[in-house]
Amino acid sequence: MEPRGDGKEETSLPLELSRFQLSEEFGFLLPHPLTELPAAYAPWMEVAQALPQLIASRQLRSRVLQMPQLSTQQLGAHEELHLAHLVLSFITMGYLWQEGEEGTTKVLPRNLAVPFWEVSQALGLPPILSHADFVLANWRRRNPNGPLEMENLDTIISLPGGESLRGFILVTFLVEKAAVPGIKAIVQAIHAILQLDEESLHKALQQLAEAIGDMSQALRQMHDHVDPAVFYAVIRIFLSGWKDNPAMPDGLIYEGVAEDPMRYSGGSAAQSSVLHAFDELLGIRHSQQSSAFLLRMRDYMPPAHRAFLEEIHRAPSLRQLLLHSGSPRLRAAFNRCVSALVDFRSYHITIVTKYITLAAAKARQAELGARDGPSLGKPPSALEAKGTGGSHIFVFLKSIRDSTREGMIPA
Repeated sequence: MEPRGDGKEETSLPLELSRFQLSEEFGFLLPHPLTELPAAYAPWMEVAQALPQLIASRQLRSRVLQMPQLSTQQLGAHEELHLAHLVLSFITMGYLWQEGEEGTTKVLPRNLAVPFWEVSQALGLPPILSHADFVLANWRRRNPNGPLEMENLDTIISLPGGESLRGFILVTFLVEKAAVPGIKAIVQAIHAILQLDEESLHKALQQLAEAIGDMSQALRQMHDHVDPAVFYAVIRIFLSGWKDNPAMPDGLIYEGVAEDPMRYSGGSAAQSSVLHAFDELLGIRHSQQSSAFLLRMRDYMPPAHRAFLEEIHRAPSLRQLLLHSGSPRLRAAFNRCVSALVDFRSYHITIVTKYITLAAAKARQAELGARDGPSLGKPPSALEAKGTGGSHIFVFLKSIRDSTREGMIPA
């Protein structure tokens, strides 16, 4: 291994996780999220904890209009702000989509819009439900001393979808948790490159490949815990945003914040920092269109996590190092990481096929023929071929899977 002289060794070391609001135990997940806000915010919590019932009975909008205008001044700690953002984002999604995509509203009322905007500004997050709320800050242990396994986990705030919604959130949580050794391996790899320590680099790459494999295993639990029909017809609309969405072409006016409507993308797996971090370390380069979408999704991540990705990007290029002077052993370890990432992205396509494409076809079939039993309601059609983040989902997912495969280094 030889040092590179391209000026990229500008990374500020040591690259410590705590500098980027990352945890040695939980990675990008918020460690031990709060489950209660200060007493002054009881009106928000009461609505948030009753969201599935209020939405099902079409009473959420009237309840929101009755909420008092609360100041955000008493929200001090970082964890309090995160819980407030989680609560207000879930209420907002329920308020917007309570009547389905035909009954959207153009205005978010002042008593919800103003505090949501203020909390968003304080955290550096957009005023919409994102992966940072839905998954990273929305988990708790049922038994505080119990393991981080599905049976001992629950969400803090929920929406319609029952056990399938809980499963969708918590399986995604388990994928994030499985990634933690891989996040630590990134830091170890960068340090090893800077110190020209081939043995440490090889070990870090082995850990990264293993972590990506464990993420794929965690993702497989989706089949056990999420019903495709419920995901497609009930859950998905509440993750939809007001950018690139035909159901809300003009965006949303945040009353008391701005007179013009604003447009924000809905929740998306592309808002998870994990795969962005792996791509940065491995030097994976996606197509111009896919890169533009992924870059835009970084605006939906906590700023400290975005900064972590930028720091990896500024570090010396692992790929260039191995292309020019890497040992066959290191190249093989690198390629195992890329291969594991290809497998993960391929499996994600399998999941999306089951939960969106096949579920959409079954929903259309059910609509055409008479159907016995309770209806799940009319499934949304505006985003039938798109992800809730607004991307053309299969074109996007296959593009990033294929460009990942192209990241292999020839033996």
